[in-house]
Amino acid sequence: MAHKPTACLALADGTVFYGQGFGATGEVVAELVFNTAMTGYQEIMTDPSYASQIVTFTFPHVGNTGVTEQDDEAPEPVASGIVVKWDPTEPSNWRANSNLVEWMEKRGRIGIGGIDTRRLTRAIRQQGSPHVVLSHDPEGNFDIAKMVAKARDWKGLVGLDLAKEVSCTQSYRWDEGLWAWPGEFGKSEEQKPFRVVALDYGAKRNILRSLAQSGAEVTVLPATATAEDVLAHDPEGVFLSNGPGDPAATGAYAVPMIQELLKKDLPIFGICLGHQMLALALGAKTVKMGHGHHGANHPVRDVETGKVEITSMNHGFAVDAQTLPEGVIETHVSLFDGSNCGLRMTDRPVFSVQYHPEASPGPQDSAYLFDRFAEAMRTRR
Repeated sequence: MAHKPTACLALADGTVFYGQGFGATGEVVAELVFNTAMTGYQEIMTDPSYASQIVTFTFPHVGNTGVTEQDDEAPEPVASGIVVKWDPTEPSNWRANSNLVEWMEKRGRIGIGGIDTRRLTRAIRQQGSPHVVLSHDPEGNFDIAKMVAKARDWKGLVGLDLAKEVSCTQSYRWDEGLWAWPGEFGKSEEQKPFRVVALDYGAKRNILRSLAQSGAEVTVLPATATAEDVLAHDPEGVFLSNGPGDPAATGAYAVPMIQELLKKDLPIFGICLGHQMLALALGAKTVKMGHGHHGANHPVRDVETGKVEITSMNHGFAVDAQTLPEGVIETHVSLFDGSNCGLRMTDRPVFSVQYHPEASPGPQDSAYLFDRFAEAMRTRR
């Protein structure tokens, strides 16, 4: 006997998917993306870069490892919802202290299962990330016409500054290091050798842990901090974090601040949105991608060494490498589509990457970038 649908996903082009709802009830409008990672659904849900997005998981076993507070990348989930092939399974992992369905219900996030995610992913790849409405109603009552109209009326991410919404509101110190067996995050009482100010455009906790692990005493400032705010902490290096939304919109206030910092002899390191912010500050441009890069298996080539790194990515905008000014070179490119994945200035220790070197779903190919940042600060001394 077929189950009555309790959830519905309506695309702006009128396509409708029915399935079984889980987590919170209600309705949400967002951009739909797909993620190819086989692990890390909790980290993905709590990654601030997924603000105003619903994530389709191409891997079917979602929920199998449960959830644990240690894996949250932010205090609360930020992604609007998730789409999965099979209903979430019961957890089977020694670290789990709750299951995904209960976690999503408590955190107010909607999920839909029983969806042909292969078909949905093909549609996203061919047509670009659509605007959608996801609804979960245990009674199965859906006004499809209104849902489609709502998806069509949504303006989307272009021109939308979301960094302010996910950023911290006041400064704080971070001193927690990376996770280590048997299950604790490192925390050193020793004085850290380098003072780093991190601009929070939606920073993931594991990025801050990686900075601390590399020897940085990290002070985190809100996205709207001024150059004067940053320099008041007498930093030896400045970090520009990941985050959501249109980089051009966030750049309205972030770019002038970064340009002021570029006048100082300071090492600067950016990741994801921070990479795009740095590019804009240097005079380059960013573009909206068709379906973006979201996954844990993205090959990136280091242009200068020829080395290929398997990376974790999450971005829907990209730096247009053709607009990089003189004195700025492209350092990394995607082997999937040739898009820009890194840059550096030729005359000072200022560099950034599009991918996430702190994320290690398996490989830790890119962890050297944090060491490079620390070495730049050491050399400056």
